[in-house]
Amino acid sequence: MSDKISAPPPWMAALEVRALGERAQMSAMLPLLRRLPTGDGHPVLVLPGFSASDRSTDPLRNLLRRLDYRTYGWGLGVNVGPTRQILEGLVQKLDRAFLRREEPVSIVGWSLGGIYARELARSRPDMVRQVITLGSPIQMIEADSSSAQPMWEAMSRYHSPGFRRAMRDVHRPPLTIPNTSIYSRTDGVVSWQACLVERTATSENVRVFGSHCGLGFNAAAITVIADRLAQPVGTWSHFSPPWYLRGAFPPATDLDPERLPVSAVA
Repeated sequence: MSDKISAPPPWMAALEVRALGERAQMSAMLPLLRRLPTGDGHPVLVLPGFSASDRSTDPLRNLLRRLDYRTYGWGLGVNVGPTRQILEGLVQKLDRAFLRREEPVSIVGWSLGGIYARELARSRPDMVRQVITLGSPIQMIEADSSSAQPMWEAMSRYHSPGFRRAMRDVHRPPLTIPNTSIYSRTDGVVSWQACLVERTATSENVRVFGSHCGLGFNAAAITVIADRLAQPVGTWSHFSPPWYLRGAFPPATDLDPERLPVSAVA
């Protein structure tokens, strides 16, 4: 068994151009997407992926706003990785979103944004209602690689040493709040296996067809997000698509810790 999780093959990375089609598809499907289940007005914080900014999550946040959520971007510019400024800014953003309504915040995180979301949930579980991640390499550690590795390494000198992880998420205390990992097996940026969580009564994996860079525009992923957010507090259950949409959701794989690279063992 390999001692690390490797990046997707180059041919799969080249297929990330599909994200352009997913963005166009979202625009074309907006009349239908606006008919997804509406929410209860609770706050939703949306975090962008590595090298992206709030601009990348504008379409998703605008749609969620139309579905009656109070949405927040992260307001921290380009996501250059876990710098001290970004890590402190995330905590402040969550605190402000929570205090404005005095109710827990749902966090939707794309890629690296999902890793931030899970760390926020660990440090402030009373402030977080649920976490939804999009192509987030939850199980990755420093020894692993992704298609974004060269850019990551170029920025790593600015990253907080305290954020570096030598232990995979599965070997850490589990999240105490509901969490959903949405992933694609044709992700061209991170290994899809790194995106998996152990299925429990309050955690799940949901597989969709699509690219990594298009997950925030992916109609199937958005359907899952809307469904998860619309669940009343205290009634969380695993995602089950309606029969007429089941073809958009191939069977998901759940994390098997025994199949992770040996470096996963703490």
